[in-house]
Amino acid sequence: MKFTLTKKLALGLLAAFMALGQAPAAEHPGAVTKVVEIDSLKQGSPYKRIWQPFIAKWTKNHLVASYGLELRGKTDMGDVVCSISRNGGKSWGPPITIFDHRIPNGTMRFAYNNSVLFQPPRQDILWCFAMRAPTHFRDSEDAKLCAAYSGDGGLSWMQVELAMDYHGPLITCGGILPVTDETGTRYLLGVHRNTLRHDSGGDRQQFILESRSLLRWKLAGYVPVVPYKPAWIHEGNIAPGDAPGEIRIVTRTGAHKDGLPRPGVAYTAVSRDFGKTWSHAKPDSTLPNFQSKGFYGRDSLGRYIYVYSDTPEREGLYFKVQKPGNDWSQAELFFGGKTRNSYPTLLEDKPGEWLCVWDSSNDPKVKRTSIRFGRLKVD
Repeated sequence: MKFTLTKKLALGLLAAFMALGQAPAAEHPGAVTKVVEIDSLKQGSPYKRIWQPFIAKWTKNHLVASYGLELRGKTDMGDVVCSISRNGGKSWGPPITIFDHRIPNGTMRFAYNNSVLFQPPRQDILWCFAMRAPTHFRDSEDAKLCAAYSGDGGLSWMQVELAMDYHGPLITCGGILPVTDETGTRYLLGVHRNTLRHDSGGDRQQFILESRSLLRWKLAGYVPVVPYKPAWIHEGNIAPGDAPGEIRIVTRTGAHKDGLPRPGVAYTAVSRDFGKTWSHAKPDSTLPNFQSKGFYGRDSLGRYIYVYSDTPEREGLYFKVQKPGNDWSQAELFFGGKTRNSYPTLLEDKPGEWLCVWDSSNDPKVKRTSIRFGRLKVD
């Protein structure tokens, strides 16, 4: 029997061969679709991890994702960079530096981490807030707030010095929430501190900063815990509540003191005066938390979403949804497979659809070697 290789058959064989080289969808199960890798850890670089991304939307298809590059020999200290997509997240450009530990600031040199992107409503400026600590520090537990802005959608950045009426150390993790009352618009930022790590007389507190200008920041209020049920609440995400002036927070939790049991669930609290005073944070048995930041937010249809790591090993990410007047839904897989995943951040693209970024890996034995992007539709 004579075999004839036609052009059509050749193209079909080529397509089949290329498909064999792609990871089957079953290897990365989950509700997130259109998943792509924004960046990955480069071998031989001075960095040991790539971690904690944040996302912003400059225009319809122009997206900006910021993330950290952790220096070898340090903990949560390094550089902050961003990547740009001009096609709605289908592909991403090379990293652009926002904060560089190699560049001195006067007589000081800092390392950076934990970026937070924010574009004020109806403004053509994109802000990147982060934290900085002197490079000789072992870690960033005693860092200060810093900022840069971009007027061209993340292509270039200008650092600015902030006027800080809050004088203590802090750690950033959640996004900025604008609130408006009879006095005008204020911007709220959830932060925490952990001075206990290097000071036996220190403390661990979750609190809120506020600003009217994004340049001058002051303390808005602390989120207290029940004295007889203490826990270390931190890395809180804030979202608007259902009533005027109401704000909700969901926090990561750890042991109040080293060696004590960890709660295993998130703690939640409510403010009814735009973040100035808060109810005592209490454990919420419906929201798991395993010593890793989750994402908590509210969409334009009034639905809350919570995305979290389901084990201390930070393997799969899961999510729950709470519709108005209802309990939280059952957990669904957000993204899994033979990877390690943590620190998700979401941004509503349109009603019912979220833009998503998180740190990930391509090896179940290693974490934080990849930054991923995807889209999540919520019914």
